[in-house]
Amino acid sequence: MPVPAIKICGISTPETLDAAIAARADYFGLMFYAKSPRFVTLDQAAGLASQAGSRIARVGVFVDPDDAELRDAITAGRLDAVQLHRVTAARRAEVQARFGLPVWAVLELAEGRDLRALDHYECFDRLIYDAKTPMNALPGGMGIRFDWTLLLNAPHPGPWGLAGGLSPANVAEAVRITGAPLVDVSSGVETAPGIKDPALIAAFCAAARGA
Repeated sequence: MPVPAIKICGISTPETLDAAIAARADYFGLMFYAKSPRFVTLDQAAGLASQAGSRIARVGVFVDPDDAELRDAITAGRLDAVQLHRVTAARRAEVQARFGLPVWAVLELAEGRDLRALDHYECFDRLIYDAKTPMNALPGGMGIRFDWTLLLNAPHPGPWGLAGGLSPANVAEAVRITGAPLVDVSSGVETAPGIKDPALIAAFCAAARGA
């Protein structure tokens, strides 16, 4: 089984970005959703992008953003991809055409019938399967996981990744069950909402590669 790519989402400090780079993560996520405890300002994003250089790829995470929000964040964060939560296929197509960056779509799962939505998933460069969160809650980053066996026979429509409740303790099992080519963690490497722990980041990356 190939070693999965790794994304550490919700990085907001120089110290935790250094930890992600040292642990050889492939991507880090910059959260541009203001209601998230991991939210970064444009100035913070610019500083982290400069620090990252070419050592790690940058993914901007958005919830139903408008064009101005995307434009400002892409410029400040020097983004390599945008991850869009709760937008339509038509909107993803607009973002692809307008900004020329890879688009990561998110499909929230709680039960098998949620996979029926794959029939309507178009216009993305990578699909992230995440756990469905309660109504009006944050889309992701809440430590909620879904039943990974739901993905055993899923007709993946393109490159994909696994998120939702991953941690150093369970990521190896998740990779073994699903064969995920990418794993995406946020709250699982935190000591409190929005507070990343360098030791947990290192442990997560080691566990994912050891799967």
